[in-house]
Amino acid sequence: MNPSVANLIYAIGIAGLFYLNRDNSARTSRALWLPVIYLWILGSRPVSFWLGAAPPSPGEAAPDSPIDAVFFGILLIVGLCVLVRRGQRVRNFLRANGPILIYFLYCLLSVLWSDYPGVACKRWIKAIGDLVMILIVLTDKQPVAALSRLFSRTGFILLPLSALAIKYYPYFGRQYDPWTGRQMFNGLALNKNMLGVITYLLLLGAIWRVLGLLRSGEPRRHRGKKLLAQATLLTVGIYLLSVSNSVTSTVSFAVGTGLLLATNLRFIRRHTAAVHALVLLLVVGFSSIMLLGNSASAVRALGRAPTMSGRTDIWAALIPMASNPLVGAGFESFWLNRSVVERLADATGGQHLNEAHDGYLEVYLELGWVGVALIAFILIDGYRRSVAAFRRDPGWGGLLVAYVVSAIIYNVSEAGFRMMDPLWIFLLLAVVASGGIASGVVAESSKPHNAGAKPVRRLAPNEWVAAREGVRNN
Repeated sequence: MNPSVANLIYAIGIAGLFYLNRDNSARTSRALWLPVIYLWILGSRPVSFWLGAAPPSPGEAAPDSPIDAVFFGILLIVGLCVLVRRGQRVRNFLRANGPILIYFLYCLLSVLWSDYPGVACKRWIKAIGDLVMILIVLTDKQPVAALSRLFSRTGFILLPLSALAIKYYPYFGRQYDPWTGRQMFNGLALNKNMLGVITYLLLLGAIWRVLGLLRSGEPRRHRGKKLLAQATLLTVGIYLLSVSNSVTSTVSFAVGTGLLLATNLRFIRRHTAAVHALVLLLVVGFSSIMLLGNSASAVRALGRAPTMSGRTDIWAALIPMASNPLVGAGFESFWLNRSVVERLADATGGQHLNEAHDGYLEVYLELGWVGVALIAFILIDGYRRSVAAFRRDPGWGGLLVAYVVSAIIYNVSEAGFRMMDPLWIFLLLAVVASGGIASGVVAESSKPHNAGAKPVRRLAPNEWVAAREGVRNN
């Protein structure tokens, strides 16, 4: 098919998805477009790339660009203005999420011992954008509807266009491994791993939407249209996940999907302690495979070499390079040291890397054991609160549990605890939302809105007085 014809067909298809998924009963803020645009860029390529200032190749990370700095600066300023107007709701969420605030404050403090304090401080300011964007979603007057639209608006654009790029624009949507020459599929993303992670995160959202629609009391006609849109998104996403060949994202997606399906079982909803048993089974099984001598067989079964595509060699070389085991090199500062990068390239056969391919090791290098302890605190507290949220609101809580647990597993072989990384953003969203639900900040139920219901008209003061007197007289 001619690419121009394909463009037209895909454009019509995307418009059709938005049409099928529309919900006139929900009234979310227009500010929701800020996190949507934010994820569009983080899940694809920098603004500077789309404007023509492209990196040398699709597989390379773009350097800090003034264009990107201005773009994210504008989003951050506008986002902060939105949150200022929602003052009390924002303060309630922040009070309910002390561990995250402590972590961000420690990251700011670590700028003091960074060898590159100017760059580290700028990146910390950009990292605040992650928290700002998720607070815009969660402080919406209808947070569940806002989260649902975040998934749909992001997925309906990124996933179909990634499939279009892979099939009809191979010079853009595909890469070739510089060492083996093997073809890799990256879609709109900079590399296959980024395509894998944004796809798996959006697919969990789509499955959550499908399960919610199946439980909803909406008229069959309206529900059927939304189910068709979500089923189409699932089909495209599963295709992308398979062609991206990102094993870590595939395993994390399988774990998250299993938890989502399990938490929708009546038995699990009635006996929430079973969630702990299920998660413990997953963690123990995964740990026994990776740590008790069976990792080589498991990795081979997933189509990878026993060295996990060279990750074990990278980890062995990186651990002795930590500049300060206690507090690390400073926020986002370890990989700024070119001598470290060159030494690592010599130790790993010429690989010039910018991440450790392990989230916990990445935090250790940047923030030391203190940072690792704070991340562990966030994960433990986030898991505890997500289970508490599940008890209070099973429909929403199951998704939060799935995000927290799958993020724990994902970071074993990929660095996901990094600023402006989609996995870090969705983990923050899950933890902050869990804190809000468990502490009663989020009062809205995750039950779907009554589609087609007429809004209740507010009484004027004189009508209210008359109604009150009428009740008294009766």
